[in-house]
Amino acid sequence: MKKYTIVVCDHIHEAGLKMLENDENINFIMAADEPKDKLVTEIIPQADVAITRSSTDVDEFFISHAKNMKAIVRAGVGVDNVDIPGCSKEGIIVMNVPTANTIAAVELTMAHMLSCMRMFPYSHNHLKQERIWKREKWYGYELKGKKLGVIGFGNIGSRVAKRAASFEMDIIAYDPYIHPSKVTDLDMTYTKNFEDILACDIITIHTPKNKETVGIIGEAEIAKMKDGVVLINCARGDLYNEEALYNGLKSGKVRFAGIDVFGKEPATNHPLLDLDNIVVSPHLGANTYESQYNIGTQAAENAIQAAKGIAFAHAMNLPIDETKIPSFVKPFLEMGQKIGFLASQLNKSQIISIKVSGQGEIAEYVDSLSTFVAVGAMSQNSGDTINYVNAEFVAKEKGIEITSEALADSSTFKNLITVKLTTAEGISTISATIFDDGVKRIVAFDGFDIEVALKGNMIFFKNSDVPGVIGSIGSTLAKHNVNIADFSLARNDKGQALAVILVDDHVDDETLKELGALEACLSVDYARL
Repeated sequence: MKKYTIVVCDHIHEAGLKMLENDENINFIMAADEPKDKLVTEIIPQADVAITRSSTDVDEFFISHAKNMKAIVRAGVGVDNVDIPGCSKEGIIVMNVPTANTIAAVELTMAHMLSCMRMFPYSHNHLKQERIWKREKWYGYELKGKKLGVIGFGNIGSRVAKRAASFEMDIIAYDPYIHPSKVTDLDMTYTKNFEDILACDIITIHTPKNKETVGIIGEAEIAKMKDGVVLINCARGDLYNEEALYNGLKSGKVRFAGIDVFGKEPATNHPLLDLDNIVVSPHLGANTYESQYNIGTQAAENAIQAAKGIAFAHAMNLPIDETKIPSFVKPFLEMGQKIGFLASQLNKSQIISIKVSGQGEIAEYVDSLSTFVAVGAMSQNSGDTINYVNAEFVAKEKGIEITSEALADSSTFKNLITVKLTTAEGISTISATIFDDGVKRIVAFDGFDIEVALKGNMIFFKNSDVPGVIGSIGSTLAKHNVNIADFSLARNDKGQALAVILVDDHVDDETLKELGALEACLSVDYARL
């Protein structure tokens, strides 16, 4: 009977190691204490599967020695230290363990919330370190009756809300990618207006880290908050703009903050540590014995199944043999994912259905295309938890219908894919192709025939077809020092026009607001690819 070699590169819970030792089909190598050079050059070449954590970088050097490797299991959520594209190129599947530390992160959030409201670390140090008994110095606040704003109502955010409700707090949740009933069924308030969150007494954030969420709370948002607000972040670094948070705490606008994560870690010299109205911890979201047990055992189970070829749970990249598909297919799969990601940015709301159509030779692979499109569309909300293996399951869980169809060949394009994304707010339809120059291009958008490269910072400006609009757009962008890289125009038979503008730099909300205020504007949307 064939034995499979699994190498454990970093320390995991003993229970996970026992699972590997006790499987008669597994040759288990514990290499957590080996020098990294020896690990990579002498041990990794033997491995069918490797289990890693943050101490081992899966980089070009590592990958070049992983000649027999089927999969890498990252024992935890984050995969920042794994070169996923490099692994994909060599056919190595990258998996993580995204739900093992859920309860640990939830309870740490509550610990930070209580510490902020009652200043426990400070009163503790005052008594224990300084030996001063001064009760009148440590008046705090109760959670009961306070309004808690929860940004992101997923696996962790929803559980924080449930626990906060047991403290008799009033919960308001903001998450444009879920059905409101997920909140309202718990007798909590769902809002689509971010301003409602900014009016809360306490705000906690539980979103993936992506282009939409980085800096979601900055100077402008803090300025709109009530005086004495309390801010919590046990999710990802940089979701709060750290300079804005520092200024808010320094001025007293933010009365207290509880922070477990930082933009750059370790954060031993961070300016926030100099303040006396912040509770901090060194990224302890997964640091419970129960969580480590779950991470270790789930990582071991996933590694065993991957080694045997049974399943690739929570795969982060494409589990296909590229030698068995025509070379032209993969760029279309990648383009499909980009279109899904684009459509979800332009139509920010709960996804109801995703329909993918293919014309030409690519139509034969439309089912695979639909998976890629779904991963792109759902990644805005699902972050690390969405992948090519579980996309269909996640969609079903969220009530999203995914369909695909092969159509007759296009009379205009050799290959064409069309994505129709339906959300609670509307429908976006995007058609795209790849020309002989290899550039991915949109060729139709919501009824407009338009040709524009699928890349970079993109403004979609729909307007009444009247004179002077182009000049007004250019003047507005110039006013905000936004440089135009490309400007594509289209018209329809309804007296409307569409401009898709590629710009060199990020476009802020103020600029978009001014564009939207132009007299002829019907809608303006912005996306970053």
